[in-house]
Amino acid sequence: MTTQALPTLFVPHGAGPCFFMTWEPADAWSRMADWLRAVPERIGTRPKAVLVVSGHWEAPVFTVNAQRAPPLLYDYSGFPPHTYELTYPVPGSPALAERVQALLGGAGFTSEAESARGLDHGVFIPMKVIYPAADVPIVQLSLRQGLDPAEHLAMGRALAPLRREGVLIVGSGMSYHNMRRFRFDDSTLDPDSVRFDEWLAETVALPAPAREQRLSDWAAAPGGRAAHPREEHLLPLHVVAGAAGVDAGQHVLQDRVLGSLQSAFMFGG
Repeated sequence: MTTQALPTLFVPHGAGPCFFMTWEPADAWSRMADWLRAVPERIGTRPKAVLVVSGHWEAPVFTVNAQRAPPLLYDYSGFPPHTYELTYPVPGSPALAERVQALLGGAGFTSEAESARGLDHGVFIPMKVIYPAADVPIVQLSLRQGLDPAEHLAMGRALAPLRREGVLIVGSGMSYHNMRRFRFDDSTLDPDSVRFDEWLAETVALPAPAREQRLSDWAAAPGGRAAHPREEHLLPLHVVAGAAGVDAGQHVLQDRVLGSLQSAFMFGG
């Protein structure tokens, strides 16, 4: 067991397999990819394993992938053929999956383990950039259907002990995810994206009680519901904010892509 708590991270995972294909303009995702590549240096310590909560997996109860060698789930469509042949032979960790279930159970949450679903693109796409050697075990944990923000904050709090056990907790989503408003012209930004990004940056920097209260009420934030017509891509932020405990949050990336601002946040570290 380690004594130094690892930080928690909310990372944007981009659009489908965007980091591994040609895009127009060519540098659309390069800033985000460069930031993801620098995550190990920012963390400073090689984790024993990574627990990832992705906006692309919802289950009736919190469910953890317990496979020793999880396959990949190419849960995107309309992209070039080679993106369905991407590989990422990362090991899983049944022991970490069991530990996750024990922590959730101790906090009163019902959970399940599963051994069939592959790692979705909200996991393997950003992690392939962060740890390209696929040599850090990864376990995926689902969101819970109903998407209650307070419940996901509480789930994160239950997982906080993992940070002192060498586990990096990552929330993978997008800080803005209104598919109908994304556009290839970045000359102007969706004003709701700007308003909500400012609110998020202000919120994560608050002391934990105020931070959690505001995140619980995120839909009332300026630009909130416009930025997230459905909140599955935002709630991974709630998980890592809950796991952060009293640790301060930082706005560590702001990128401009598809007519929106996209941000990453780190807590602790």
